[in-house]
Amino acid sequence: MHKNVQTKPESTDVELQKLEDYIKSFHPKPGDSDIIPILQYIQDAYGYLPNVALEFVSKYIHVPLSRIYGVATFYSQFSFVPRGKYTIKVCIGTACHVRGADKVNGKLEELLNVKNGKTTADYKFTLKSVGCVGTCA
Repeated sequence: MHKNVQTKPESTDVELQKLEDYIKSFHPKPGDSDIIPILQYIQDAYGYLPNVALEFVSKYIHVPLSRIYGVATFYSQFSFVPRGKYTIKVCIGTACHVRGADKVNGKLEELLNVKNGKTTADYKFTLKSVGCVGTCA
């Protein structure tokens, strides 16, 4: 099971033509040196990494699917489930924790009716705790 997995059936009608056009546009080299930019494109285009897109990339660039998943699971920027249009990040660094980050998080959970790390039912917001973002008041 992959991190960030929520129960939502994946659409089987993911449009792959734009992905194929993107991969063709920069003539990927043999091997896995282009996995990260391809994953970034997929994340931007679809809002997450659909399994069908990862399988397509694996076959297209001749890299094992396990290698692609290995890279994708290493970086927290990638998600295997659709995220909200807007991501609300609550800093839980020491200074913010002392100043009430848990109360802010609790209020957001209440207002959005969503738990931290999850996405609202309408896919408008994702609530996420993060380490220090360096913007203390």
